[in-house]
Amino acid sequence: MKNLFKDKNLLLLFGITLFVVMGVSSILPVLPSAGRSLNIPDSQIGLLLTSFTLPGIFLTPFAGILADRYGRKAVLIPSLILFGIAGFSCSLTTDYQLILFLRVLQGIGVAPISLLYTTITGDLYSGQRRLEVMGYNATVLSLGTALFPFIGGLLGELGWQYPFMLPLLALPLAVLCAIYLDIPNPKSKETITSYFKKTAQIVSSKRALVLFGMTLCTFTILYGPIITYVPILSDTVFNASPSRIGLLFAISSVFTGAAASQLGRLRRIIPVRTMLCFAAVFFSAAMVTMPIPSNFWLLAIPVGFFGMGQGLSFPNLAAKLTGIASIEKRGAVMAVNGTVLRLAQTISPPLFSLPLLFGGISSVFYSATLVGAVMFFLALNCPSDAHTQN
Repeated sequence: MKNLFKDKNLLLLFGITLFVVMGVSSILPVLPSAGRSLNIPDSQIGLLLTSFTLPGIFLTPFAGILADRYGRKAVLIPSLILFGIAGFSCSLTTDYQLILFLRVLQGIGVAPISLLYTTITGDLYSGQRRLEVMGYNATVLSLGTALFPFIGGLLGELGWQYPFMLPLLALPLAVLCAIYLDIPNPKSKETITSYFKKTAQIVSSKRALVLFGMTLCTFTILYGPIITYVPILSDTVFNASPSRIGLLFAISSVFTGAAASQLGRLRRIIPVRTMLCFAAVFFSAAMVTMPIPSNFWLLAIPVGFFGMGQGLSFPNLAAKLTGIASIEKRGAVMAVNGTVLRLAQTISPPLFSLPLLFGGISSVFYSATLVGAVMFFLALNCPSDAHTQN
């Protein structure tokens, strides 16, 4: 994209995007040391993550409605401030119950942020430029996913509290967004009844349901076979250390970023529908080949397949979804997609525990090829670019 670093809106969007993954990725390396320092049983340490992610399931739809009715910045700025203050406050206490409460508050702050970075992208850009920016955003997201555990690990050498200080960076970002982020605001004066009725018509349309279905497939594979069961495969079959497992996920993020960064160029020669079909094929290839390697580092091949699929799927889906609704309804549409995403995050780990129970770790990945097949079928029915709005 020309003049990439001269577009202040785009640079601020990159900053907003990074905070979507900071709240989890940056503290992963210090969870064991935090548990020991705070005398938290291993069975409860996961609550530091759950307390942060849970609010989004319930609050994302409301955040979308508020952003549509009162404007994006009216929701974004307070969310960044709450995220930053609550997150930083976790580093100032050793009371586990208080930390959980602060993590809930931080999760309340991040729920609108995770919705708004794609919504604002849809507001600011249209056509091929929108897809390019979605691709760049996905690249930034992947870099954050890869780098924050490393940064958190370095800070964790000083003490478990230090990675919890990183959210304080959200405060200067909030100030910059308040001053420099130049975005259009919804101008509709329709009644709330009319708003809900028209929004319901959009989200229940065939084109929206197809896109929501592909989002569900993408994140079912991500949070089930990849995030939950690749570490188990690495540990039980290859006795891999945590640092090696972390590097494997970094490899996936690199492939995701590489694919996403080229979406603008790919769009000139390949329709979005075709790219989504390729994404489904990459997902299925990753699942079929995951149980095959006899050497740990050969897992980089199926993990790379998954990363490529992720880079082709999520930015394209976000671009299509932001295009099926006008600015007055876009926040609500993306909120529904966010709820679908969190549904996948919740159901996929226990869903794939069934093939693990009855067929072993290989069955987890082989059964996930069915999800890839469903996504391929949905991609064939994806709405064409002519059905999107600017």
